Amino acid sequence: MACLLETPIRMSVLSEVTASSRHYVDRLFDPDPQKVLQGVIDMKNAVIGNNKQKANLIVLGAVPRLLYLLQQETSSTELKTECAVVLGSLAMGTENNVKSLLDCHIIPALLQGLLSPDLKFIEACLRCLRTIFTSPVTPEELLYTDATVIPHLMALLSRSRYTQEYICQIFSHCCKGPDHQTILFNHGAVQNIAHLLTSLSYKVRMQALKCFSVLAFENPQVSMTLVNVLVDGELLPQIFVKMLQRDKPIEMQLTSAKCLTYMCRAGAIRTDDNCIVLKTLPCLVRMCSKERLLEERVEGAETLAYLIEPDVELQRIASITDHLIAMLADYFKYPSSVSAITDIKRLDHDLKHAHELRQAAFKLYASLGANDEDIRKKIIETENMMDRIVTGLSESSVKVRLAAVRCLHSLSRSVQQLRTSFQDHAVWKPLMKPILESGAVELLCGLTQSENPALRVNGIWALMNMAFQAEQKIKADILRSLSTEQLFRLLSDSDLNVLMKTLGLLRNLLSTRPHIDKIMSTHGKQIMQAVTLILEGEHNIEVKEQTLCILANIADGTTAKDLIMTNDDILQKIKYYMGHSHVKLQLAAMFCISNLIWNEEEGSQERQDKLRDMGIVDILHKLSQSPDSNLCDKAKMALQQYLA
Repeated sequence: MACLLETPIRMSVLSEVTASSRHYVDRLFDPDPQKVLQGVIDMKNAVIGNNKQKANLIVLGAVPRLLYLLQQETSSTELKTECAVVLGSLAMGTENNVKSLLDCHIIPALLQGLLSPDLKFIEACLRCLRTIFTSPVTPEELLYTDATVIPHLMALLSRSRYTQEYICQIFSHCCKGPDHQTILFNHGAVQNIAHLLTSLSYKVRMQALKCFSVLAFENPQVSMTLVNVLVDGELLPQIFVKMLQRDKPIEMQLTSAKCLTYMCRAGAIRTDDNCIVLKTLPCLVRMCSKERLLEERVEGAETLAYLIEPDVELQRIASITDHLIAMLADYFKYPSSVSAITDIKRLDHDLKHAHELRQAAFKLYASLGANDEDIRKKIIETENMMDRIVTGLSESSVKVRLAAVRCLHSLSRSVQQLRTSFQDHAVWKPLMKPILESGAVELLCGLTQSENPALRVNGIWALMNMAFQAEQKIKADILRSLSTEQLFRLLSDSDLNVLMKTLGLLRNLLSTRPHIDKIMSTHGKQIMQAVTLILEGEHNIEVKEQTLCILANIADGTTAKDLIMTNDDILQKIKYYMGHSHVKLQLAAMFCISNLIWNEEEGSQERQDKLRDMGIVDILHKLSQSPDSNLCDKAKMALQQYLA
């Protein structure tokens, strides 16, 4: 019986709560305007900090009535302002509250309110809009649907420090991608916001700074403009440098470092400029230290990873700044058993977000190790590094898995570069050993089956690097773990990057004669089938070139050659590409022919005769007159094989 009574009790409690809230809504319908105003003020005081009360009032239909009063011409400005304040307070509750407000079309009503001559009302509307637009459930596009809104907001920037703060905050939250950047830029965002960096209000300066960071991100046009903007006789980069000094608040240091980072990556500031090497980079390294909050450590590491990603000199400088490589190892130990955090709420928050630290550390390790052997060696030798990567590859968070595979991919590049530059270097063998022993090959092969294209491409890329000039055993491990079925699935992947890296893997697997012959003896039929499909398909020049290079590798085998020579369809395709309009494809096809007719190899005479009968020699004579010197030389060299 107790079970049956439970529901009615709950219902009666709920009806009591809503009943106690109902009188607030009822007062909004009073015929006396003064009583309505007082009712709204009382409602405002009732909802502050009370999420349950906010939810009750939304359920009871307060929002449509508040919006009606806000838009009524007969409503006093004071009433309209109080309505906007209450709506802003309701928006500060849960995401469901914001959804309810959006369903009632609150944004057009508030934007209409911005046309009022009354500053206090405008500020209340902007404050509410700021709260709504900063919610993750609000589509940014709602700011751009009416073309008159952005210019009007730009005009309102000069009204007060509150309009400046709220509008900048709205812009920085609603600027997602190049289209939004272009709209804001074309409406004078740079000129209108630049002078706010010297505002007396810290909040205004901070929001203006955040605006510039989102405007400059991956945007050369904005970044090139920012470099030359003067504010009170000082160039913007100099102002940003002042804002990232140690005596400034951490939030300001981080955001100005982001602005300079994005301008540098967009090509507006050189990577060897002092403001990057001596100011931005050290500031971002400081953000990675144990003393900083979790969010600061994450943002610092991710921004630093982005800054140094393409530049080997910055990677070297970062790696020796403040023991950064060792500092990042702490990202995996968080929170330590003797954590300094005494605030239980903070500890709970950090435990839930600790995976973000691991993701940031992997990203930064990947950037640090992108080009330099010694840095890679230091990363590899960091305690439990390979175990951490393997654990990362198996984490539930896709973002952590992707960052871990990027890290492994970066470290595995070492193998490729080392084997080409210093064959017997001491680094690559121990590096390869932990990668293989950790079971990384199986994990990477597993990632190639992911629905996420970025995981697929990084997984296959790392395998491609591992296969480069690898021992037969490693190649066999990769083929076994990947399976030929999966290899061919990847060769028909809709993502071009996946296809290119899979072709790269196949090319690396089919290198050195014994390996080529071994692989082709077991998988030859399927590989030739895949090659045929790609050469016949609608693919770009790079894909076709890679595929012809794979054929050239097969043609370099001792027994594998026969798979080409006995396949008239493939031979006709090679002939076709020798006469192609694109030199890259002609050259790749030429490599196939050269490997097939090489004199010193058994059976060369028969192969030469068959190819002559197909008209290959005539094509070689034609190509020996080519204006492209490379193609001309290769054709002459091939003709000499016939004359020898």
